Amino acid sequence: MDTVVLARAFFGTSLGFHIIFATLGVGLPLMIVIAEIIHQVKGDNDYAIMAKRWTKAFAVLLGVAIPSGTIVGVQLSLLWPGFMEIVGKVISLPFQIEIFAFFLEALFMSIYVYAADRLPRYFRLISVFFVALGAVASAILISAVNTWMNTPDGFKIKPDGTIYDVSPWDAFFNPSFLSSSFHVAITAYMTGAFAVASVAAFKLLKKRPERERAYHLKGLFMSLTVALLMSFVSAVSGHHSAQILHQHSPEKLAAAEGLFETQRYAPLAIGGYTDPKTEEVKYGIEIPWALSWLAAGKFDTEVKGLYEFPRETWPPFYVHTLFNLMVGIGTLLLGLAAVALAYWWFFVKRKGKPFPKWLLWSLVLSGPLSMLGIEFGWVFSCSGRQPWTIYRVQTTAEAATKNEDLGVLFLLFLGLYALLSVLTVLILTAYFKRNPVSKDMEKLQS
Repeated sequence: MDTVVLARAFFGTSLGFHIIFATLGVGLPLMIVIAEIIHQVKGDNDYAIMAKRWTKAFAVLLGVAIPSGTIVGVQLSLLWPGFMEIVGKVISLPFQIEIFAFFLEALFMSIYVYAADRLPRYFRLISVFFVALGAVASAILISAVNTWMNTPDGFKIKPDGTIYDVSPWDAFFNPSFLSSSFHVAITAYMTGAFAVASVAAFKLLKKRPERERAYHLKGLFMSLTVALLMSFVSAVSGHHSAQILHQHSPEKLAAAEGLFETQRYAPLAIGGYTDPKTEEVKYGIEIPWALSWLAAGKFDTEVKGLYEFPRETWPPFYVHTLFNLMVGIGTLLLGLAAVALAYWWFFVKRKGKPFPKWLLWSLVLSGPLSMLGIEFGWVFSCSGRQPWTIYRVQTTAEAATKNEDLGVLFLLFLGLYALLSVLTVLILTAYFKRNPVSKDMEKLQS
């Protein structure tokens, strides 16, 4: 395998593994905050139990997120030395601030886990709020670097590669920072909600005592409400992200839609695949004028096609498939949450009917599907920028290491990620089997 391709596969695997835990590490704290608020407002102990149990799961996931994130940080220097040379001069600020965000999260996480039962009610809320704040701040700060790679700003570069006239804050608040970082946070919240809904739906598939059933129904309703809201906001923010692509990364937008000819009233291609031989989208469904409207809110907007740019700067054609998978999963989950909440309102709450098994199984799959959508989105973001590591500044080949002995190390890390995945599942399964929800209910009653 070519060294650059191997470096991309190596780093992409590490990042893809870390994203699972990082995303849940942002999404679950919000669910814990909401459960704590409902508990304090309504005095319903079921929500206190939810917050406590979700915190245990979050602590285990955080225990994997920290070392996997450290691995990603180290690999940035080992696999992409050319990239890190520029990063150190221009965009190191988010990395520096992220240390304090993580410190905030870890400090209040310790307070909440070990001292929550001894704290006044208001301080319980304050502590878990700062856990959630630190988690999302870390995600936003790290995302700032990725947004800068897509829309670099805050520096100038001479033909010989010398960096000058650096403005760290301009680099931080680059043109796509607000839009992309907001989208990252919202989709993480969406995924956290669907993860909770997935577990609650799985628990409702089996016959349980009425007390436990009521508990899981509350968790399912709360998580679906958050999931529906975040899915809708995610769709809106995704639309704004497409407008950012139109303004600052037209090649990526053109590749995402398989658009080769520059045109007004450009159609939106849904599904299908981009054929490299014929240079067109095959088996896709075209919605007339929709891409022009998506790009700038007007049907007569001119959208640049790939023929406007040198072929060596074209993103890979498979980004069209990635884009469709990302959007398709998001749309499916939005519809699923809406259907499930409508069924809950009209049949479960009013008529006392149980959820049908087909709907519960669909909700069980919603958590993994949401995570897949996150993964496809990140792969789309990074692959759609190719062949650039820093858009129109540094190619991936220029950024990559020249060390050719990566294969064995890659395999070793694949084994490590497999081991960590198995251990995480085993630990979570063993803990919650030994500590069923009925046990927590009995403790509260006593």
